[in-house]
Amino acid sequence: MSDLATQSPIDLSHLARYTGGERQLNCEVFRLFSDHCARSLQSLAAFLATGDRKGWRDTAHALKGAASGIGAFALAESAGIAEGLDPEHSVQASKVLATLAHRSEVVLTFIEAYLASE
Repeated sequence: MSDLATQSPIDLSHLARYTGGERQLNCEVFRLFSDHCARSLQSLAAFLATGDRKGWRDTAHALKGAASGIGAFALAESAGIAEGLDPEHSVQASKVLATLAHRSEVVLTFIEAYLASE
């Protein structure tokens, strides 16, 4: 397992490079990411079920970029692994999807707490 798993789920100083550390902008970015992340996980599950390689790779790639953008590096790392997989190899893809779901939950819980502290 990577060192990323032991760090905070989101690197706020990384995000601040794009938002200037502005709390209101951070909140808006987090809301957008939360929606994107939930849709991405649903799509990945559907692509796994159908074996849709292009949909799987495109969605994993987009999630990787979005997660990297907000500083959710462990989630981005898992999405990068998913991107390189063929969903027709369902056992391996299922395991990666489970890891993505877990890491997403950690990130989304962090985001919920951040938003609640407004």
